[in-house]
Amino acid sequence: MKIARFATAEVSDPRYGILDGDELVVLTGDPMFHGYDTTGERVSLADARILAPVIPRSKVICVGMNYAAHAKEMGHDGLKNPLIFLKPNTAVVGPGDPIILPPVEGRIVHEGELAIVIGSVAKRVKRDDWQSVVFGYTIANDVSARDVMFADGQWARAKGYDTFCPLGPYIETDIDPTNLEIETFVDGELRRKGNTADLVFGIPELIEFISDVWTLLPGDVILTGTPDGLGGFLDGQTVEIQIEGLGRLSNPAKNRDDRVDA
Repeated sequence: MKIARFATAEVSDPRYGILDGDELVVLTGDPMFHGYDTTGERVSLADARILAPVIPRSKVICVGMNYAAHAKEMGHDGLKNPLIFLKPNTAVVGPGDPIILPPVEGRIVHEGELAIVIGSVAKRVKRDDWQSVVFGYTIANDVSARDVMFADGQWARAKGYDTFCPLGPYIETDIDPTNLEIETFVDGELRRKGNTADLVFGIPELIEFISDVWTLLPGDVILTGTPDGLGGFLDGQTVEIQIEGLGRLSNPAKNRDDRVDA
């Protein structure tokens, strides 16, 4: 089941719906908290603006270098534990929203990733119980100012700019996440390709490890890592990430306009 968060010209406040062909079956509220009761209304996809499927109330958790080939291209031979870091929820944008490129030196890169949406309060979850805390899955782009990462010696600024975490288009609640193809394109050119079967640390291990560090809350999102590949993109280009069974997330890039009108 695919869940959308959307708005329309008639109703600007975000609503939730279940994707049914080319329509959305409107739900009475956020299904993470209110279940799947429907209002009886249907909205055509053509009339809906699809928003980020979730705005984490607490945090976006990212996992670095969780594909062996990507770790190697980043100069790491392997990690004993998952390398985790945070993005602020202000980095989240939805499908079609622009990625605003800050005026910094060096490359801005895409990192197409499978994202886990947490559905319940979770602390010290055992790996065998991981499915009990997962609401579903979506697509994420862990946008990074790569040279800023190296210059700063830590990743908070480089990963945390506004718009640096596109999510969407839907949350899929019923899919096996262990063998999904991930492809990232820039203006239609394939730049990254991988499969979740090649994760260094699988989803059960990630949830166990992360929930030992931080209490996970409903709506929190875990980005599981990116495959290797050529990552740079520029103003005017469009980044598209496709994950098998989850659809395609597309976002244009735009330079930040720092002009101030008189």
